Amino acid sequence: MNQADNLDAQSNTKNTAIDTAGNVRRGEELDLQKLNPWLVEQLGDVSGIPEVTQYSGGASNWTYCLVYPEKEVILRRAPKGTKAKGAHDMGREYRLQKALKPVYPYVPEMLAHSDDDSLIGSEFYVMEKFTGLIPRKNLPRGVSLDKAQTRELCLKALDSLIELHQVDYKAANLEHLGKGVGYTQRQIEGWTARYSKAKTWNVPKAKYVMNWLRNNIPANEHICITHNDFRFDNLVLDAEQPTNILGVLDWELATLGDPLMDLGNSLAYWVEAGDDRIAKGTRRQPTHLDGMLTRQEVIDYYLQKTGFKVDDFTFYEVYGLFRLAAIAQQIYYRYHHKQTDNPAFKNIWFFVHYLLWRCKKAIKRGQS
Repeated sequence: MNQADNLDAQSNTKNTAIDTAGNVRRGEELDLQKLNPWLVEQLGDVSGIPEVTQYSGGASNWTYCLVYPEKEVILRRAPKGTKAKGAHDMGREYRLQKALKPVYPYVPEMLAHSDDDSLIGSEFYVMEKFTGLIPRKNLPRGVSLDKAQTRELCLKALDSLIELHQVDYKAANLEHLGKGVGYTQRQIEGWTARYSKAKTWNVPKAKYVMNWLRNNIPANEHICITHNDFRFDNLVLDAEQPTNILGVLDWELATLGDPLMDLGNSLAYWVEAGDDRIAKGTRRQPTHLDGMLTRQEVIDYYLQKTGFKVDDFTFYEVYGLFRLAAIAQQIYYRYHHKQTDNPAFKNIWFFVHYLLWRCKKAIKRGQS
């Protein structure tokens, strides 16, 4: 193979690795007859009827890619069915990202928003599409990183979270993003209520974990902008240099909160190489790769870079796991009550059991 052929092969590999959407799921189609005239008017620089595909990633809001001759855009809308209070608020998600964009470059540009249910049956917004790689359960096909590159990607991901936490939200006039002080207490009370409301017959009441969290809220609380769903599969990587991060997606849960709780949320998804079979079976990001930091190394790196002093991270670890259990149960509740027929949600109740077991295990480890 000559040099030109080799460059073509590398280019083809990068093109096939770029994240793309798939077929729209049955029952989740967009009504283009109503939607498209509105989009053409709002965007101003598109024409014709777009090709619509849907992203399979994510178990909450529905995300579509609309391809016009001129450009591609992303549309996000809430799912059908009963929604938890405060969840799936497309207007809030749109306004938050629009306000954050000037001070945090990883946020996509917001293009349009509508709360007119007559268009697609839900509030929605449209945003810029980042074209790049998304590391889901595994790195994209054709993308291979050695140990040093994997570590570089891991550290840059953590640095982008730290950069978010260090945004001066007051100077940027972003104090309206959340209530701030008292966040920790509100989160424990909120996720406890959400779990209890979404409980089905086949999952535990989780009273032990709920009570432990209530009784172990840290005395000190820091307030900053938090993402609250910061994972590798919410990052867009540069196709030319996969260790570089182009964007951070899914800002549904972002607010003014505690950065250590945000880190605890991320670690709940962090499956490392030495974890048990159940954890490995539920892995949805490539944190198991050689070169990735372990959960403890992530904590140590974060604390060293930020200067925070924490004697015991157990509260934040348990909070992250319990919150994930509540999120999973809310998703399963919709499946259990036939508000969605997505087969991926059928056995989430088992994952809820596992996460609560992990909570208890962490609590006992912290007490020893």
